[in-house]
Amino acid sequence: MSPDHSFQELAGFVRVVELGSFSAAARELDQTPSALSKLVSRLEARLGVRLLHRSTRRLALTAEGELYAARCGQILEEMRELDEQVSSIGGRPSGLLRMGVGSALGLHQLAPALPRFLARHPDIRLELSVSDRRVDIVESGADLILRIGTLDDSSLTARRICTLERIICAAPSYLARRGTPRTPADLAEHDCLYITGMPELRRWPFEVNGTREYVEVAGIAGSDNAETLLQLGVAGVGVIRLADVIVGPALAKGSLVPLLTDVHISEKVPVYAVCPSGRQRAPKVAAMIDFLIGEFGPRPWALDGPVAGAE
Repeated sequence: MSPDHSFQELAGFVRVVELGSFSAAARELDQTPSALSKLVSRLEARLGVRLLHRSTRRLALTAEGELYAARCGQILEEMRELDEQVSSIGGRPSGLLRMGVGSALGLHQLAPALPRFLARHPDIRLELSVSDRRVDIVESGADLILRIGTLDDSSLTARRICTLERIICAAPSYLARRGTPRTPADLAEHDCLYITGMPELRRWPFEVNGTREYVEVAGIAGSDNAETLLQLGVAGVGVIRLADVIVGPALAKGSLVPLLTDVHISEKVPVYAVCPSGRQRAPKVAAMIDFLIGEFGPRPWALDGPVAGAE
């Protein structure tokens, strides 16, 4: 078996697994389903094991197939990265960049900045996933993820990009209806909206007379999406505590009013660019990290002057 044929078998098998059918993979690879099926059968014959259970309705990996598919996917990804690194030597960053980011930075800062990045690096193709769910970067296949807060995986490579600060605020309509909390204890009488799935974010920190204390908040609504909480807060549903990158524009316009600023501990929360070990050396990844530091390092969303409606 020639190396070319062996590689074609490997690539064809992986694409069939990823797309879940011979027909879909054949269309993408510009082959007929029968030709692709024969290619995978040839691979199984060469290995001496069955990789796929075939039926008229679905494909399913055997135990050997699961092992082989996982390793083959890694090999193909490493080869793709090597091709891009070598081709970028002395030239421009290029290739497909898969990136993940939460809604806070993704919607409010990254998306508006991306046209500048893509214009600067026309040979890079970008796939962006915007989600507040914490994903495994290795399993997701991402080259780079922007992660807010403490890092819990030492096997990953991280570069600090900027910091965020959390702000407690509410809409004027809510305060007119429910009154303005003057002390942390007053929050017990208010609807405080919260991020679900992260119980630590329901403990709001304060410093009163030199002593740090926490208030466990509760309210009529919560969400795993910060943008949703912002919209609920602006609509007057309750009190929110979100990053300044999210609430800054609403505070500047007066749609939200900051609360308990004299005692609330805003906390400087780091934002990291995280990538699998070794991936940071890829020119496309390095280009994005440098861009992010240039764009977000100065914290362009920070409020320099007085906030509308602030007491």
